[in-house]
Amino acid sequence: MAAASTTAAPATCYDTPEGVDVRGRYDPAFASVLTRGALAFVAGLQREFRGAVRHAMEQRREAQRRYDAGEPPRFDPATRFVREGGWRCAPVPPAVADRTVEITGPAEPRKMVINALNSGAKVFMADFEDALSPTWENLMNGQVNLRDAVAGTITFRDAARGREYRLNDQTAKLFVRPRGWHLPEAHILIDGEPAIGCLVDFGLYFFHNHAAFRAGQGAGLGPFFYLPKMEHSREARIWNGVFERAEQTAGIERASIRATVLVETLPAVFQMDEILYELRDHSVGLNCGRWDYIFSYVKTFRAHPDRLLPDRALVGMGQHFMRSYSHLLIRTCHRRGVHAMGGMAAQIPIKDDAAANEAALELVRKDKLREVRAGHDGTWAAHPGLIPAIREVFEGHLGGRPNQIGDAPAGQEAATVTAEDLIQPPRGARTVDGLRLNARVGVQYLAAWLAGSGSVPLYNLMEDAATAEISRVQNWQWLRHGAALDAAGVEVRATPELLARVMEEEMARIQAEVGRERFRQGRYAEAGRIFSRQCTAPELDDFLTLDAYNLIVVHHPGAADKGE
Repeated sequence: MAAASTTAAPATCYDTPEGVDVRGRYDPAFASVLTRGALAFVAGLQREFRGAVRHAMEQRREAQRRYDAGEPPRFDPATRFVREGGWRCAPVPPAVADRTVEITGPAEPRKMVINALNSGAKVFMADFEDALSPTWENLMNGQVNLRDAVAGTITFRDAARGREYRLNDQTAKLFVRPRGWHLPEAHILIDGEPAIGCLVDFGLYFFHNHAAFRAGQGAGLGPFFYLPKMEHSREARIWNGVFERAEQTAGIERASIRATVLVETLPAVFQMDEILYELRDHSVGLNCGRWDYIFSYVKTFRAHPDRLLPDRALVGMGQHFMRSYSHLLIRTCHRRGVHAMGGMAAQIPIKDDAAANEAALELVRKDKLREVRAGHDGTWAAHPGLIPAIREVFEGHLGGRPNQIGDAPAGQEAATVTAEDLIQPPRGARTVDGLRLNARVGVQYLAAWLAGSGSVPLYNLMEDAATAEISRVQNWQWLRHGAALDAAGVEVRATPELLARVMEEEMARIQAEVGRERFRQGRYAEAGRIFSRQCTAPELDDFLTLDAYNLIVVHHPGAADKGE
């Protein structure tokens, strides 16, 4: 650092420990979370666990090569003793025994964080992953927002409305979802390589907020996390090591940190017992991340024409493979003494059509009634307007109990779920209209993501990266295998030429829907080119957002020179 003068000049760079370079824009608010101590903590985690992460990512690629060659996912014979053992996870802390309704949303913008905490939900999952475009501004503002939320000091003044937002006396419990293991953080370099994104998200949040959760309370009182995109228990083992290292470094009780794992990849459903076993002292359950799960089904079976999905609107929980996944998750969690969380209700209120709004709410009620009757302990909502209806369904069924963890299984189906049940091909029509909807949703979501928004309302649904991924991989799979598509009763083949025509027409439709000026100023054309390229690529990219990530990375060279 440059020598201090008697008249302090405004800081223009971050105070970084050895081996750490911060290339993101300097901001005094960001500097309050990117402290030397916090960065040293993140760097320590990366240095300790990066080898294990690299190995886990290579094992993912090796598993995919086996799936491509015809070997389906399966239960691992080597860990049969874990699946058949009588072990249980640590008891669920009383503070989070009731998770009947959880609202999810990005950690930025600030007003949204306040509204989510005030929503009446039992839990707010603040997201650094699929609902957040990982721009430098979003990530750092998100850390500031959550630090202030934990402290209870978060406020926001909406000058246009003349309104100030602040926390209610009673708020939702805060869970935080960091990014998946596969995503880098290119604005922070550790020993010359990009930081592991989830260790940045976890490390900064934990470092600044763990003390607030202690406040005279014991183990199991937080911080709380959601862990995404895992495919194998070895990845859960890394997280368990991260949690133990963090607890040791902070000098807090072991098992203070608790986490729920999203089962949102097809390989992970065959590893649920093993994942809970690795995290057994830190676990509070599993969640049916059903939209990403559909994406993963397509990706896992990308090389197999007998595994083509129907239109994505037809791939609901009524499909046998989806229902089997839910039942097995419930049985596994309750056997191990933790929460079995249901999936996302993505509907958003339809303000200008009361009848359509009520119809949408009725769909939500039916879906949530199915979940609670099956044995789920809670569920997700994408919008505060859904919470009263969902609470009514869950609380009415539970009759004052916080969860169903101690209940006997709701039926025999869960006890007989087989590997074949979990991979049974879904049924339904594949249509050109489905190809069109995928294009329209994928392009609009990607345009918003490139512009900094990761949670996007489209056609009365709240879309995040998961549904954009379904759109992309389904179009790719149909084209890859020349799927037969219905076009108003006429069969046509999915080809690059058909997609090109559909994309031209759907881009025109998007422009008409959003308006010429907004279309011109936005990143729609760029998003259309990226989406088309990914749908026609010879090899399927692992993740849409990973491919597009470099387009939102902005390095500020001056941030690395420490003002010298």
